[in-house]
Amino acid sequence: MDLAVACGRPLLLRQPFAPDAFDQVILGCVNVLADEMNPARVAALRLGMGEAMTAFTVQINCGSGMQSIDTAYRYIREGKSDLILAGGAEALSRAPLIYRKSAVDWYSRLFGARDLWSRVKAIAGLRPSFFKPVLGLERGLTDPVVELNMGQTAEILAHLFHVSRRDADQYAVESQHRLAHAQKEGLFAGELEPTFASDGKVYDHDDGVRPDSTVEKLAELKPAFERPWGKVTAGNSSQITDGASWVILASEQAVKKRGLTARAVIVDSEWSALDPSIMGLGPVLCATAIMQRHGLALGDIGLWELNEAFAAQVLACLAAWDDDTFCRKVLGLNGAMGRIARDKLNVDGGAIGLGHPVGASGNRIVLHLVNAMKRLGVRQGIATECIGGGQGGAMLIETV
Repeated sequence: MDLAVACGRPLLLRQPFAPDAFDQVILGCVNVLADEMNPARVAALRLGMGEAMTAFTVQINCGSGMQSIDTAYRYIREGKSDLILAGGAEALSRAPLIYRKSAVDWYSRLFGARDLWSRVKAIAGLRPSFFKPVLGLERGLTDPVVELNMGQTAEILAHLFHVSRRDADQYAVESQHRLAHAQKEGLFAGELEPTFASDGKVYDHDDGVRPDSTVEKLAELKPAFERPWGKVTAGNSSQITDGASWVILASEQAVKKRGLTARAVIVDSEWSALDPSIMGLGPVLCATAIMQRHGLALGDIGLWELNEAFAAQVLACLAAWDDDTFCRKVLGLNGAMGRIARDKLNVDGGAIGLGHPVGASGNRIVLHLVNAMKRLGVRQGIATECIGGGQGGAMLIETV
């Protein structure tokens, strides 16, 4: 929760109203720690929003940060709230180490023993392997239904849509260079807040960016999941990081009452689901549904933020929209939708360089989309992400 508080405090201090003026707080978080159950409530209290502030946490894997915005949007649209703080936070570095099932069963037998002989028998069953923990993050990134980790699902998409290793590496290099340029030019000013370590050291930028990335350097990395021929590597995947993000949602009445300046409006949102083994195609389904409802084509969308879970996954989505058979059979269209121009997609880089703190990423891409649209004079944009478990979320945003 330190990240959520460090991120939220300067945002609240900039507002022309007190922190307790909000109606509620909604926070996306995936790996909720036992010490911080319902982190939304913990964050609200630590941010000085008052004991009467209701707060709850939402979890839909990689879409949790966007789900917080969507839930707030619907509360406001229905007239039940006027002012909501919605965010996402994740500390993947603190993902717990957990005992294996065999060790848990042994502990159960030991503590369930009712006499000396039963305890002796239980103790005799102790094995050294019980002390070797399992990474909770590793289990969390593995789908329990299809028994594939997220990287393996990206490998499936690379195979289905003929994404080459060089294609994936080239995309990753471009993403890193875009992020490096954005940092150098100060394009994240007003969006990223510095954080401070206990020793006073200041961290004022994300350190995952690798401006010296080249296709040749990335080609030296071994596949992470499907050796020796896999396309997914540590260099063309999102980084495992910590992070937090907040946005303020307000009704038109609250904007006037509180003296706020609206930056954008949420026009529509959509959540879609599909086979977990191809979860990376989720953005194609949900974003297409939104565009169809509003009579929009791919080219009508001025900017896109498509969360970079894996370079191969992003490229597979682009290929799916440009595939006549896929669009006809899966999307029910008359033919291929076409290609998203690269100068409209993730213009300032993405999770390959910034990292993917899963509970926060959906919130961050909506926030950055709004800021990039304002900066570039774009009216409409879509933020979307694939979601572990076989889902996808998307939002259509318009600048004010």
